Amino acid sequence: MPNPTQPTASHFINGTYVEDTAGAEIPVIYPATGEQIGVVHEATPAIIEQAITSAKAAQKAWAAMSGTERGRILRRAADMIRECNHDLSVLETYDTGKPMSETLYVDATSGADALEYFGGLAGSLTGEHIQLGEDWVYTRREALGLCVGIGAWNYPTQIACWKGAPALACGNAMIFKPSETTPLCALKIAEILHEAGLPAGLYNVIQGTGAVGAPLVTDPRVDKVSLTGSVPTGRKVYAAAAEGIKHVTMELGGKSPLIIFDDASLEDAVGGAILANFYSSGQVCSNGTRVFVQKGIKEAFLKRLHERLQTVVMGDPLDEATNFGPMVSERQMQIVQGFIEKGKAEGARLVCGGERIGTEGFFLEPTVFADVTDGMTIATDEIFGPVMSVLDFETEDEAIARANATEFGLSAGVFTTDLARGHRVIAQMEAGSCFINSYNDAPVEAPFGGAKNSGVGRENSKAAIEHYSQMKSVYVRMGAVDAPF
Repeated sequence: MPNPTQPTASHFINGTYVEDTAGAEIPVIYPATGEQIGVVHEATPAIIEQAITSAKAAQKAWAAMSGTERGRILRRAADMIRECNHDLSVLETYDTGKPMSETLYVDATSGADALEYFGGLAGSLTGEHIQLGEDWVYTRREALGLCVGIGAWNYPTQIACWKGAPALACGNAMIFKPSETTPLCALKIAEILHEAGLPAGLYNVIQGTGAVGAPLVTDPRVDKVSLTGSVPTGRKVYAAAAEGIKHVTMELGGKSPLIIFDDASLEDAVGGAILANFYSSGQVCSNGTRVFVQKGIKEAFLKRLHERLQTVVMGDPLDEATNFGPMVSERQMQIVQGFIEKGKAEGARLVCGGERIGTEGFFLEPTVFADVTDGMTIATDEIFGPVMSVLDFETEDEAIARANATEFGLSAGVFTTDLARGHRVIAQMEAGSCFINSYNDAPVEAPFGGAKNSGVGRENSKAAIEHYSQMKSVYVRMGAVDAPF
């Protein structure tokens, strides 16, 4: 099923599509059918060198432009993304299997939001003047240089923009390596940026596995690494970047708690739990997969949740009536099936779901386990699929202690009509991106990132500027220098 918007080669370097068939083949699989719809080639050492060389050559002139000029190009790219949102959404669906009912409203549009936001911010990236008697200090906010972005497979368009927009706004060049599972979308972002006026070489996309990521991360010409991925991958990349004293942003996984008190609006709480577990077929790093429900409303919660899950429309992701798509790959489906079997074996009560649907594509039913205890595998390990664990609790202090008893700290949520309690509990959550009476909202204006093993640094908002730039301070002496000899 060829897609008219599909990129025309494996890599986008120095303003044009580039192919090198000497690289290993990476099949592009459509998750809804399991069919191969394309192929890209892994970047060879020659391709990697071409990407680095062109990025380094372009970066200094880009940094020398005014922030307003840089921002104008990013804002133009945002407009172009919105103009071709439908085609980009189709491509996202081919890449990930996510239904068009999601991709039309979340993926390319949030990428455009990032380019628009950081494009608007670029002209405001100034330093400050510090008067010290007659002398004074001024600061300059300067680009880092060459940034490497390593993407995950769940939001390929969005992540390409979340990393690219602040990097470019600050005057950097970027080489972006998408996940080998979803190689297509970032290429179109690079193409659009170039068409919007971004000088060649400033946003290069090259394909590959960790074998391509490793030489990028360790190259001495690279100044910054930004990864979205799992904690084990993050450990490796962080360590490799640390060897070269590089700047890093690590946006890693989670096993986030969603605490539902018995005074919460039941309908809102169920809706929040659905968004926190089953949107994008559960393939969201910030998902609230440990749902702590106060005992007084546990059975009512489970009953209403089961009723609402009966309205799931699973099927062709290109049909906008579909609201639940497949897993991204056969491998990911099998991983999640393994967790479902562990949940059953360890004594959790299967409320609904748990089965694969059909033999074509990688569809799994939304799955809910109740009577889950803190030590069960499904309550401790990140599953990254449509599996919700419901745990009982009695008191507020108990819920807080158990919610925080994890190595992860990406997100946390609370549902309650007592706003004092909501703020009190969230203040004690050891997590970076939190929600009260909501879940998984990620506007570009708000910082996004984790605590503990869930990462370091922040994406989005003005906070991201700190992670893609550095401050230079300049002391200016207005009088004579008084030296001791």
